[in-house]
Amino acid sequence: MTADHVAWVVPCFDEAARVDVPAFLALLDDSAPASLILVDDGSRDQTLAVLRGIAAQRPAQVEVIALPTNQGKAEAVRQGLLRALARGAGIASYIDADLATPPSELCRLAALARAGAYDILMGSRVQLLGHTIERRHDRHYLGRIFATCASISLGLPVYDTQCGAKLFRHTPALESALIAPFASRWIFDVELLARLVRPRPGIAAIVAERIREEPLLAWTDIPGSKLRPAAALRSGFDLLRLGLNLRRR
Repeated sequence: MTADHVAWVVPCFDEAARVDVPAFLALLDDSAPASLILVDDGSRDQTLAVLRGIAAQRPAQVEVIALPTNQGKAEAVRQGLLRALARGAGIASYIDADLATPPSELCRLAALARAGAYDILMGSRVQLLGHTIERRHDRHYLGRIFATCASISLGLPVYDTQCGAKLFRHTPALESALIAPFASRWIFDVELLARLVRPRPGIAAIVAERIREEPLLAWTDIPGSKLRPAAALRSGFDLLRLGLNLRRR
């Protein structure tokens, strides 16, 4: 693989009814090199069969990882990113299986990442004139509270930590950040950012100037979220614990 090769990691758990096969394949029709790493997180439905069907259509560009049991989105993403780095991808990315961020936007983000000016590129759901961001009001306002707390914890002026469209250049900091499993099943996005901007001793940190949030032109809130109220509450405690740990460091 080359430095401009983008590997799209897609964690999937019981997604058989929502997987949009043509949309996934559209990510591979870009003129620049790209691949898909589809991670089945111990699904109980026909998700694994659907993913293997996608791989059969593009065997050179699609790989399926089947985790034996459900380990949570955080671990599915970590395993997929590790595989992307092991295969030599210059840019390792993860996206949501529902493709709330449409393929056209993901390809636009990939082009920005390939330009080489950033080590971290994150899609951001900002409602602006000329943009189509369709998000439920309750999730938007709860998300704003969470993002503000995450920004304070990280010490970064980040607007949207939870958008499921993030691209990372292959760096020693990323390799180091993926060594250990994430402590949280749900706020691993924030935990990963924390590991990248405050890495292990001896690893060069990703500085703020090499991080970019890119407002998305389109994003749609797809029904079927697996985040339940109890998990949302637990995520708040996880964020508090992460903030305290960062302060100690």
